[in-house]
Amino acid sequence: MRQQKMMRRIRLAIFSIAMMMLAGVQPASAGDIKAGEKVFKKCKACHVVTSEKNKTGPHLVNLFGREAGSLDSFKKYSKAMKASGIIWDEDTLAAYLEAPRKYVKGTRMAFAGLRKPADRDNVIAYLKQYSE
Repeated sequence: MRQQKMMRRIRLAIFSIAMMMLAGVQPASAGDIKAGEKVFKKCKACHVVTSEKNKTGPHLVNLFGREAGSLDSFKKYSKAMKASGIIWDEDTLAAYLEAPRKYVKGTRMAFAGLRKPADRDNVIAYLKQYSE
């Protein structure tokens, strides 16, 4: 009985992965949290993830699923960021982190971006642990 349940679960998992591949859905990238913590040191001058405290930039606690420019406690968003309509998820954050000023023209964020896809994946993995 137990073995049958396990076999059903395995078949269901394989079927689900196959259907995602057929539909063109890519599984979420698996970044390295420890490596992301090191890369995040570049962001620490302006952002925090461990408390809901704003610095030069808004805090990044519970970033995923949040609309860009919507944090009430942060008053220094650019008009471009407020009007962007972006909802932060892995894809939007990866694109933004690659080239912030190209992704949101008019953003106040001066950071040039993370060129390496692995760095972006790792930072995203690091940030995800601070989102519910």
